[in-house]
Amino acid sequence: MDQQQKKYVYWEWRTIIALMIAYALYYFVRKNFSVAVPAMEAELGISKAKLGAFMTANGIIYGVSRFINGILTDRFSKKKLMAAGLALSAIVNLIICFSPSIGKLFNMLDGEGKATLGLVYLIGSLWVLNGYLQGMGVPPCLSILAHWVKPSELATKQSIWNTSHSFGAGLVVFLCGFLLQKFGYSAWYLCFAVPAIISLLGLPVILFGLKDSPAAVGLPPVEKMEKKKDVTGTDSVTEKLDLKGADFKKYLNKMVFANPYIWIISIFNFCVYVIRFTILDWGATFLTQYKGMEISAAAGIVGSSELFGGVLGMIVAGWISDKVFKSKAHRTCLVFDLLATFTFFLFWKSGNLTMSVILILVSSFFIYGPQALTGACISQQATKNAAGTANGIAGIFGYASTAISGILFGFLADSVWGWDSVFLVSIAFGIIGAILIATMWNAPATGYARSERVIAELTAQSQD
Repeated sequence: MDQQQKKYVYWEWRTIIALMIAYALYYFVRKNFSVAVPAMEAELGISKAKLGAFMTANGIIYGVSRFINGILTDRFSKKKLMAAGLALSAIVNLIICFSPSIGKLFNMLDGEGKATLGLVYLIGSLWVLNGYLQGMGVPPCLSILAHWVKPSELATKQSIWNTSHSFGAGLVVFLCGFLLQKFGYSAWYLCFAVPAIISLLGLPVILFGLKDSPAAVGLPPVEKMEKKKDVTGTDSVTEKLDLKGADFKKYLNKMVFANPYIWIISIFNFCVYVIRFTILDWGATFLTQYKGMEISAAAGIVGSSELFGGVLGMIVAGWISDKVFKSKAHRTCLVFDLLATFTFFLFWKSGNLTMSVILILVSSFFIYGPQALTGACISQQATKNAAGTANGIAGIFGYASTAISGILFGFLADSVWGWDSVFLVSIAFGIIGAILIATMWNAPATGYARSERVIAELTAQSQD
């Protein structure tokens, strides 16, 4: 291995590890809310329907933010955008922590210590704002990865990075579950304060551990390190994108907005996220109310589903995509989606508590495969030059799913139909997603050949 190759390998893995730590910290100030839900419901008297509405509004704004910040990521400093989002998100969590104490300005608690309408709207508004700030995390990550990782290895290594979702969510679930178990439901505010402080302490990882692209450390574009031309389709034209202004907008239109594969993957992402959020956002609640678990045990199961099911599922799915399906990650998405839907159905129908725990872990294993791979699919089809924008579209669809997993599921869980109706709707979306992604079975592994044609066409037009 020559010096340039050694330098590239060092910076590639430094980038992956730094992005994993940084994005795990994003989850510390994002998925803490889900564990705090039962405590906030009990202590503040906020209904599941209202808490579900917060989740939905947060998710929709998050999706819009991912789209906006995806466009910004393709144009400005990626690491600075990511650092700003984490810092501001942590500050919002600290404000939520102290929100009931803002008695000098507003009457936040009634005579019984329950939340007034003012506190409900304050927490809801802050959580919606947090949704936008959280949208500043994924686009820089995916764009940086597309610049640093070879196309033939992107599914595997992006899946490794994607385990940061599960590490972050799993650790914060365990942390918040421990805090509630030790200090009681009245200490719900610690679920916001402690993760926020930890996240602020991790900011140097982003600012000093990352570089936006290989060029920042004197390395050539990653395509020059790629030996498998059958994966990229080229190793010349796509090395550098020289299109500017109107031509770049035309490039984005052809590679993203007029690319049917981007829309298929994005809608599939919507369906995947319905099941994912059913487990992650409502898991601690339905395990206590539907399966009869104690809160700390339920939080532990949800945390385990993230750390065991999620992490292992992502890594296995990435490896299968690159080694078995020759970087055609959409094929892995189909297989894993079907298995996730089937095992979630078995969880719903299981009357045995031990078997239910096993099945929720197995379902998480399979659902996190496509959750991790949709980003890789999008980046591969749009190429590194438009990965941020394309993943922004997928983000809108993914988090628009909170209209189902948030408002609708909160309403259904509170209704006479109960949790059975929630599980039924989740399974229906899993089946719909499988049908959609199956239409891409014969699609190419990447869009680099398409990109080469588009660049050549636009370059010829500009010369006429």
